Amino acid sequence: MRLVILGTGNMAASHAAHFAAIEGVEIVGAIDTNSERASRFAHSYQIPRTFSSLDDALDWGAFDAVANVTPDRFHYQTSMQAIAGGKHVFCEKPLATHYDHAIEMAEAAERAGLINMVNLTYRNVAELQKFRQLVDEGTIGEIKHVEASYLQSWLVSRAWGDWRTDPTWLWRLSTAHGSNGTLGDIGVHILDFAVFGINSPIENAFCRLRAFDKAPDGRIEDYVLDANDSFTMSLEFGSGALGVVHATRWASGYLNTLRLRAYGDKGGLEVQHGMNGSSLQICVGDDVEMAQWQPVQVEPVPTNYHRFAQAVATGINGDPGFRYAAELQKVLDLGFVSNEKRQEIAVG
Repeated sequence: MRLVILGTGNMAASHAAHFAAIEGVEIVGAIDTNSERASRFAHSYQIPRTFSSLDDALDWGAFDAVANVTPDRFHYQTSMQAIAGGKHVFCEKPLATHYDHAIEMAEAAERAGLINMVNLTYRNVAELQKFRQLVDEGTIGEIKHVEASYLQSWLVSRAWGDWRTDPTWLWRLSTAHGSNGTLGDIGVHILDFAVFGINSPIENAFCRLRAFDKAPDGRIEDYVLDANDSFTMSLEFGSGALGVVHATRWASGYLNTLRLRAYGDKGGLEVQHGMNGSSLQICVGDDVEMAQWQPVQVEPVPTNYHRFAQAVATGINGDPGFRYAAELQKVLDLGFVSNEKRQEIAVG
């Protein structure tokens, strides 16, 4: 696979490092409107060519696939360009800023017969993959109840920097600067954790959003701090299970932690992933009587990057694909509607 990386900001480094380590993958170009940044990036990863636009790269054309690492608001336009140019696309999350664009992207890629995948990074967690395997094998029986959380603490901790002075964090608190808050930023990850983990889509959702007071007059300089920093969702899954999903920036003691618990009629499973690693535990059989949990050992799994390269090599689309990501985007979009109307919304 001959690959170009579109966008050379912070996340592009992860794409370059992962793809460069895969046998059979050659990174042949870097694209950025900032030519100096593109040159520095290309030099760091021994990438032979740079381009100032996707149009220029497509005119050259000597590549198979695009890793789309542009800011969220450009995913739609650039991915559609790449698809029209006959290129496979590996897109950063979220696929688009709203469902209509996301499903249009999915349908365009499918019509063109092109590989399309989204980098939902927590799919790389081996413990989550094992969780899903145990669910599919019926190890905990029919799932009745699900709880999932994504906890961050950067509004109360300076471990990752001071949000009051650092634009890296400030923009995430301001809708005028392109943020849809916790729901739009990390909501897709925890919804994927739940939907993928129990292998069931969401059918109904009730969502509450809150932007808590953080500064005098709700602003810092030109940043109006109005993007939600906490959300809760009450969900009904297609399987019939009920669930609660929530996320916040206010979780003291948790720098960046995702947790998923599922309870069935034969037992329970819990996966947790954070800065210090991942764990998976199970309570089944005789352990149910005494509420004893046992650790589950797991083997490493291929990353999203590996699975995209394999998909391009085989011509068989990998998971998560554009259509799946579009369905998650629908849930996110309807979460805002649910909050505004203060009512449950049917997703299907």
